[in-house]
Amino acid sequence: MAGRHHVRTRRFSSPAGIAAAAALGVALAVGGTVGAVQLTAGSEPARPVAVDLSPATPGSAAPSPSSPSPSPSVTASPAATRSPQAPSRSKPRTASPKPTATAKKTATTKVVESGSCGASFYSDGQLTANGENFNPDALTAAHKTLPFNTRVRVTNPDNGKSVTVRINDRGPFIEGRCIDLSRAAFAEIASLDLGHVDVRYEVLG
Repeated sequence: MAGRHHVRTRRFSSPAGIAAAAALGVALAVGGTVGAVQLTAGSEPARPVAVDLSPATPGSAAPSPSSPSPSPSVTASPAATRSPQAPSRSKPRTASPKPTATAKKTATTKVVESGSCGASFYSDGQLTANGENFNPDALTAAHKTLPFNTRVRVTNPDNGKSVTVRINDRGPFIEGRCIDLSRAAFAEIASLDLGHVDVRYEVLG
């Protein structure tokens, strides 16, 4: 025959016993709550640890896997510096000179001989002394002794007009006159109505 167990219940009738029972109940209740919290925290899955993949600089310790990666810091960009200027650059700039037109240099004409005498003109068509056909509209002249093709500058001192002629004929054969101009050459320095004028001549070399 199975035995019967009787649970004996203690009864605290004194105030001290009641206080002790209450303290024990509070302790059990608090302990159960703390245990539940720990169990709940322990059930949360562990988060992966961030690993810093930036290259480590020499002399710097690599961060441990267990420690959280430091937050990236913004570094100021280095200030732009200018290299020292060359001496030519340190001088104040001046405007570039504008190109100026250069006048062509004319060859200086050498005067071999000069003098003064009377000059006349002729316009009749004929064969000149050097074998050319006389052209009254060309700037030519006749002289007694100058070589053919010699250039002579004839100037009228009364008005300052000048003309350069080429010797291709002989003449004039009138006293007081040393050069006979073509009609066109005479018209350059004086009126044809005058017929003849005193001129200054220069033999050009």
